[in-house]
Amino acid sequence: QVQLVESGGGLVQAGGSLRLSCAASGTIFSINTMGWYRQAPGKQRELVATITSSGGTNYADSVKGRFTISRDNTRNTVYLQMNNLKPEDTAVYYCNAEITILIITRTFEGNYWGQGTQVTVSS
Repeated sequence: QVQLVESGGGLVQAGGSLRLSCAASGTIFSINTMGWYRQAPGKQRELVATITSSGGTNYADSVKGRFTISRDNTRNTVYLQMNNLKPEDTAVYYCNAEITILIITRTFEGNYWGQGTQVTVSS
């Protein structure tokens, strides 16, 4: 059983910073790509940033230069450092991970989601 737990959300003034964390736990063989997605009220869920197991990153155009994704493979944790936050960044932020698990004698790959953490940016 795999669990993803996000933390670090909260209320911040425009121009401020927050750091989100997501820790994966369970019977994990390996973790491939990890990422952050967000969903604002009335909007579709959108990709924010991803990071591969080797450290390659991709960012949405709207957050380039402001957000930084990183990971600590020894802790099975991915981070999202958010600087110069804007009101339009307000959303629930979700952690996602491609994880290979071991069940009995076989490996299985699947996508897992965390419960989400609320980020609210006020002007």
